[in-house]
Amino acid sequence: MRITPFALPLLSLLVAAPARADLRITSDHGGYVEEYKARYERIRDRHERVIIDGICNSACTLVFGIVPLNKVCVTPRASLGFHQAYYDKAFTFGIKVTSSEGTSELMSYYPDTVKDWIRRNGGLTTEMKKIKNGEELWKIVDPCPEAF
Repeated sequence: MRITPFALPLLSLLVAAPARADLRITSDHGGYVEEYKARYERIRDRHERVIIDGICNSACTLVFGIVPLNKVCVTPRASLGFHQAYYDKAFTFGIKVTSSEGTSELMSYYPDTVKDWIRRNGGLTTEMKKIKNGEELWKIVDPCPEAF
């Protein structure tokens, strides 16, 4: 292949352009809310897609309030888990202490479809409430077309 002087600037633009990548969630049990918010804001700003292909629990579910829903999809292996927010156990001597402020913040991010599911299932509690793949989950987020 011969590179002409005209093609050289075009080639350098292609090489310098950032590559888009999908985030595939396969086994995410959650963590610090601020870390998830930052991660999902980067994904949103890059217009990347999120494929939930396994467990997405706790802070992982913030994806539904930060990344546009048309950029999120689920495979047949997807499941979601919701519970009340709690303080870092390192500061509470290993005891799980719920945070009403943190729980309110989580709820403020969720779209109405998630809030409705949580309300219909008794609200957020200390116990994990799970949605497995199927019609209930598809009311919140679309299945990935390539997974079916």
